[in-house]
Amino acid sequence: MNTDDTLLLSQPALFTISQMPDLNFKHISNLTDKTGIIQHALFAMPNRKEGYCIDDNARALLFAVWACKNNKRDQITHDLLLVYLSFIHYMQSEDGYFRNFLSYTMTATEDRGSEDSFGRTMMALGYLINEGPSHLLTRTAHGIFTKAYPHVNKLTSLRGIANTIVGISQIIKYQYPDDRKRNMVINLADKMVAMYKHSKSSDWHWFEPILTYDNAMLPLALLNAFEVTQQDEFLTIAFESMAFLESKVFYDTFRPIGNLGWHKQGGPIATFDQQGIDAMAMVLFYQQAFRLTGEQLYLARMYKCYQWFLGDNDMGLSLYDFSTGGCADGLHTEGINLNQGAESTLAYWISHLVVASTLSA
Repeated sequence: MNTDDTLLLSQPALFTISQMPDLNFKHISNLTDKTGIIQHALFAMPNRKEGYCIDDNARALLFAVWACKNNKRDQITHDLLLVYLSFIHYMQSEDGYFRNFLSYTMTATEDRGSEDSFGRTMMALGYLINEGPSHLLTRTAHGIFTKAYPHVNKLTSLRGIANTIVGISQIIKYQYPDDRKRNMVINLADKMVAMYKHSKSSDWHWFEPILTYDNAMLPLALLNAFEVTQQDEFLTIAFESMAFLESKVFYDTFRPIGNLGWHKQGGPIATFDQQGIDAMAMVLFYQQAFRLTGEQLYLARMYKCYQWFLGDNDMGLSLYDFSTGGCADGLHTEGINLNQGAESTLAYWISHLVVASTLSA
């Protein structure tokens, strides 16, 4: 990141809701059936051969919570929320863990999903409990969350831990004070701090020796941990690690770490393929940073990352499809991936709702 880029990102951006696309959840509705949201698409058509996953249904639940909050009279998103929550309930095993993948023929392909999918599910449930549109939905989500909670302290995956911290932090806000859950947040955040200190060197300020996907979720988790514990070390490492990430992804445009090689310590930074979940994670981080500090520079950076979806990127191409309401699966060397899967479409709409709510606050 050069001096001009630093200057650009330190100033508030002139950005208004009028510059954002109108709400259009048509593609999300098309991807969703009575079971859940189908994870992949063949262009704009649901690809039923690929079935469902709890990762995307958790993201879809988070989307629906915020869409309902944005428009309390929107029956469509309320109905979608019920579908996604029901899917998560169905995928929870008796032991409290979650299965991740489900075929279109209703066959679960594993006994237990990844820790990453567990964390994303706990995060979405936490937001539903804290910000959900009805008491009955809150109670349902709380029951699922409580059944899974005994496994939280066993987590070892960075992203599983990070997403779970965000989810538990939402629960604490809902039923403040909650010293037991606050202590759990401290335990989990301490795990992240230990990983950070183990990996950190003079020129590498990150939690592991590689930058991969969903990177901003890691400092975001520590911002959430700071908010509910007021432990300064969490705040310090959150901003220190984010400054390092910013030095790797901000150029003339926002450039997420490419998944064709990622960025290993001491190695080159992969430019492509860029994915929407990375832009979404940045948007979520900057929203939280602005909430905690009130500093306008975080708004500028949030807008910059959001506009990546709309064409402020290396290719100058909009990944968001105004005609369908879907979002391309990634930005490649030859252009955009024309498939509009659940992950990318939800990444766009979650980012959209976060930015819109911040502008209207």
